[in-house]
Amino acid sequence: MNGVEQYELPVPEQKRERNHRLRRGVYLVPGSLTVANMLCGYYAVLASLQGSVADFDNAARAIGLAWLFDSADGWVARATGATSEFGKQFDSLADVISFGVAPALLAFAWGVRGLLESGVGPARHVVQLGWLVSLAFVICCAWRLARFNVHGMAPGGSRYFVGMPTPAAAGMIAATVHAWKTPIEDWRWSLAWLALVSALAALMTSTVRHYSFKDIPWTRRQPSLAFVLIALLIGLVIRYSEEVLLLIAATYTASGITLHVVRAVRHRLVSRPV
Repeated sequence: MNGVEQYELPVPEQKRERNHRLRRGVYLVPGSLTVANMLCGYYAVLASLQGSVADFDNAARAIGLAWLFDSADGWVARATGATSEFGKQFDSLADVISFGVAPALLAFAWGVRGLLESGVGPARHVVQLGWLVSLAFVICCAWRLARFNVHGMAPGGSRYFVGMPTPAAAGMIAATVHAWKTPIEDWRWSLAWLALVSALAALMTSTVRHYSFKDIPWTRRQPSLAFVLIALLIGLVIRYSEEVLLLIAATYTASGITLHVVRAVRHRLVSRPV
């Protein structure tokens, strides 16, 4: 036309080209959610460094928001068929920031740093211990994520995680800070706090199984009562966020330990000779 010869791709090639562009665009959605996850972790770090009560609470809220973005990016990637090895590694690196570095720094700043102004003898040693425990939490978080990338879920399906998931461990720290808000200034409470952080770090690298909720058919039709319960839970979180979120985090943490003990006792009873 008008002296210019037009060339058109064959129909199959046109379709492949459109699918390629669409798939390349879809990858931006889970990638953007991963960046939002990382942004929340970075903000939590900055807020923890500020050191006021409001800043600590904001850091805890940011870690909770990072968990929402982390859950959403995986779901969106699977739903749109946009999963990739790059996305998997990128998500893990973001998780190290949001669920490793950010909660470790929050745990130290909220639970230990206030002792620096104290003249009590043990305070200086507790602060030094706090540095080591916070570092151990970051290392265990990275260890847990690397092991998950290599070995995946527990053998026999996707119902359980091997070791405590990093968002759950970070959520326990964030929920505790959100519930109490005021930083710890007594070295004895700081020791108890560091014991909790150490236990969470150990759970991440352990073989204690935690329920994954991945076997729940979220996309299928559910009873009306399920929607009522979900709406009630959301309302409770909005109205009583401090108590409800801490209760949820503590219950999930204890559930893995309880199931592990029950499984060990049952195995011992079965294997005991009659």
